[in-house]
Amino acid sequence: MTQLRPKYITFDCYGTLTRFRMPEMSRELFGDRVPADGMDRFIRDFAAYRFDEVLGDWKPYADVLMNAVERTCKLWRIPFRPADGKAIYEAVPTWGPHADVAEPLARVAKHYPLVILSNASNDQIQSNVDKLGAPFHRVYTAQQANAYKPRLQAFEYMLDQLGCGPGDILHVSSSLRYDLMSAHDLRITDKVFVNRGHDPSCPEYGYHEVRDIGGLAKLLGV
Repeated sequence: MTQLRPKYITFDCYGTLTRFRMPEMSRELFGDRVPADGMDRFIRDFAAYRFDEVLGDWKPYADVLMNAVERTCKLWRIPFRPADGKAIYEAVPTWGPHADVAEPLARVAKHYPLVILSNASNDQIQSNVDKLGAPFHRVYTAQQANAYKPRLQAFEYMLDQLGCGPGDILHVSSSLRYDLMSAHDLRITDKVFVNRGHDPSCPEYGYHEVRDIGGLAKLLGV
């Protein structure tokens, strides 16, 4: 147990709390065009293009997905089908939480106001939040911030809306690239890395590492 006593606990949603089904959907949608022994590489390339798409000015998340699908298909020299991007976008709100989330998250919510900062669109996020089974004080999206994580602008928007500073929050994410590196740069001292295997651990960024949300609850002593 640590001496962490944040004013707010802020979370990434997809991957950290909500089970991120992009790899499964990629196997379902592109299995007829990508050989089985290349699918893992295809999924990594698709993830890289999604990351690249959010680094510039904000655009609708539907466009982020569509552009990433098209660029990945071009790299792999396979047919691009706009319906694939649409199918992924429409599936996102149906995704539920990781099995370890609901009970410990509800426990944490009894002691701290919970906040989400997500790269989702406004019309996607609430369905996923409702499935988490815990009350959230605020839910912020990239669409509201006019910027996607990892851009600092997204985090600054959240802090401004909450009326607090970097030292008032504990930020929780399973992604170093999207969240924890930016949090580090913004001098958010209190961070938790939920190691779900998305990114390699890099302790130099100064976070507490846990395996699941139960680990977060234990870290907070609740």
